[in-house]
Amino acid sequence: MASSGGSSSSPRPVPGSYGLPLIGAVRDRLDFYYFQGQDKYFESRVERYGSTVVRINVPPGPFMARDPRVVAVLDAKSFPILFDVTKVEKKNLFTGTYMPSTSLTGGYRVCSYLDPSEPTHAKVKQLLFSLLLSRKDAVIPTFRSNFSSLLATVESQLAQGGKAEFNKLNDVTSFDFIGDAYFGVRPSATDLGAGGPTKAAKWLIWQLHPLVTLGLPMIIEEPLLHTFPLPPFLVSSDYKALYKYFSTAASQVLDTAESLGLSREEACHNLLFATTFNSYGGLKVLFPGILANVARAGLKLHEKLAAEIRSAVAEAGGKVTIAALEKMELTKSAVWEALRLDPPVKFQYGHAKTDLQIESHDAVYQVKKGEMLFGYQPLATKDARVFGPTAREFVPDRFVGEEGSKLLQYVYWSNGRETENPSVDNKQCPGKNFVVLVGRLFLVELFLRYDTFTAEVGTELLGTSVVFTGVTKATSGPGAE
Repeated sequence: MASSGGSSSSPRPVPGSYGLPLIGAVRDRLDFYYFQGQDKYFESRVERYGSTVVRINVPPGPFMARDPRVVAVLDAKSFPILFDVTKVEKKNLFTGTYMPSTSLTGGYRVCSYLDPSEPTHAKVKQLLFSLLLSRKDAVIPTFRSNFSSLLATVESQLAQGGKAEFNKLNDVTSFDFIGDAYFGVRPSATDLGAGGPTKAAKWLIWQLHPLVTLGLPMIIEEPLLHTFPLPPFLVSSDYKALYKYFSTAASQVLDTAESLGLSREEACHNLLFATTFNSYGGLKVLFPGILANVARAGLKLHEKLAAEIRSAVAEAGGKVTIAALEKMELTKSAVWEALRLDPPVKFQYGHAKTDLQIESHDAVYQVKKGEMLFGYQPLATKDARVFGPTAREFVPDRFVGEEGSKLLQYVYWSNGRETENPSVDNKQCPGKNFVVLVGRLFLVELFLRYDTFTAEVGTELLGTSVVFTGVTKATSGPGAE
């Protein structure tokens, strides 16, 4: 029998309740979205059953989900069972108990929905690794070019109206940056024009609508978003426009795909998904999350980040290099801390391949073969048993130094431990290192340019919203005027 830990404790049955058929799942969905909210929904079940491994329903439930009943793992010790593909199957589980129509991805099950045991998984993931490796030298210059322009626009908007909405600017800039960095072709310079981010966002919503709330009244949102799938044909023209861009811009990558045994068509649909859903969708959440945490931390942190960043860049002759970035310990730690608190993907899933024993901090639980396992990452990565009394706080230097680095094994944002690396044999994000790199580059660009800044922080559809209210231009260092 497989086990997720080495405890000799006798296995217990997993506590919890699914409630009455149909009614229980609907009631839980209403709690999740409207009456309690995500964090409280899970926290209340942990408290009710006295366990961080519990049986619950997760959205969307009837009538979209195959089965809303899951075994939830909600602490840092039990959560990593979801990464072990020898014990859990990942087939068709990227969005959990609900799977969007493959009509939204050209009729293909793309890599995110493939289990590593499926031959196409290794081919597509190897293609993504090859793409990232081939474009590694383009990332820093393309990032700086695109985000320098974004910050110039921020300054212009602040001068005109006293505010600048970062998320709107980030949506446009991140979409162009990703295309530029991966393929050397800015989407806005092609037939897509300025409409690319809007088409991408619409396509994203069509896949995620059962799993989000738009803040509409419950009586409108429940039948509109959470009861039946939105018809794919309503975004088919948007998808065709995106596909046309990728089929042209990524022509060299598609040549590589053929050498790996993938058809150009299947590879193109996979590139579109990985670039638009995973990369672009991730940056839509990542940068506002980092910015919000750093904004709230205030002047002292800003001064420390500015000093570290400017010193490392000055030592590199005024250039932003990988070697310079590696010297910025606080900067890197701050990015990891933001990812710990606000992971771009909050939910992970897996079907038990065999009878399992899952170990939490307090007990060992028995799970049967075929049961769906579910992890709510924000609880696992804010586990006070690991991160102490500041587990729910932004502590930017948490991962600095030898002791800090020991905590990295509990940072799970990439669908794996931060101390591990993605491979064709696992489901860890192939762009894991790319994400941490661009997170650091974002802070570098910010603090080469500014001594400090102020912002208003709120929420939006996919996460955090940030509005700049003021910036103080750099008075020293490589970015000073």
